[in-house]
Amino acid sequence: MRKILLAFTALGIAATLGLTSCEKEQSNVTPNGVATTQPQEVNTQEKQSLTFVREEEKMARDVYTTLFGKWPGLTFLPNISASEQKHMDKVLDLLNKYGIPDPVGTNGAGVFTSVEVQQLYNDFVSKGEVSELDALYVGITIEDMDIYDLQQAILVVEKEDVKTAYGNLMNASKNHMREFYAQLKSRGSSYSPQYITQREYEDIINSPKQHGHQ
Repeated sequence: MRKILLAFTALGIAATLGLTSCEKEQSNVTPNGVATTQPQEVNTQEKQSLTFVREEEKMARDVYTTLFGKWPGLTFLPNISASEQKHMDKVLDLLNKYGIPDPVGTNGAGVFTSVEVQQLYNDFVSKGEVSELDALYVGITIEDMDIYDLQQAILVVEKEDVKTAYGNLMNASKNHMREFYAQLKSRGSSYSPQYITQREYEDIINSPKQHGHQ
């Protein structure tokens, strides 16, 4: 995953040097004088970022759905899975807007186009099926990773609607992190962040739930 994020960053630097371009929406006129609007173009890092985030959100949804099937006592998981579905839908809207192929397509639960995301899914499910506590650790790790990835993606995308969408997804992931933290705390357990900083993690878990569009 870090390889992908580094690639985004490198492409972002290239964009500032004029090596990639972000075109505005183009309009063409047909022979009968009717104007048609072509999908807006995105630069390379935006295309790669949206494609990756679409599958990463699916991965989160599928992991939570699978783990709820294993541990039905974790009754909050369906709500988080439903939230992840909304995130997927939002990213799909952006993919369609900019004419980017959907990497999810007709793939069923637990099936991914990205080899890396497929491995993440496999690993998370394997760990989460050990115990309810391990499932909670998997959940908070996923949200930790999502927040970090979205932070990095915001740094390299240029389109404001993409940045706004990523910001909303990140706020939702923070809410999910708070829920997993509360569940771990109620069981006398704790978590050390693997992706965001300890300071960022403490700021999230010690602040109230964020509201607004997700």
